[in-house]
Amino acid sequence: MSAVGPIGATKAAAPVDPGLRKVAQQFEAIFLRQMIAGMRQAKLSEDVLGSSATDNFVELADARTAESVAALGRFGIAAMIEKQLSGKGAAG
Repeated sequence: MSAVGPIGATKAAAPVDPGLRKVAQQFEAIFLRQMIAGMRQAKLSEDVLGSSATDNFVELADARTAESVAALGRFGIAAMIEKQLSGKGAAG
């Protein structure tokens, strides 16, 4: 018999370390913030209303957006980091 279970079989979920999950989500948020900043740098036109105050507001809004997206877990970066650091990502 093989060690692999039947398709669709579920294993009991291992306890989740809340600290590890939080750090993994923070890393994902940093990654997303950098990605958003890179997209903003690819401006195709000049910003007529641009100022340092507007730039600061946009940076804060981008940071909040990145944190919200990371908390949703849609990209999966945090889940991969959490899996790797918890030792569940090793090939078996």
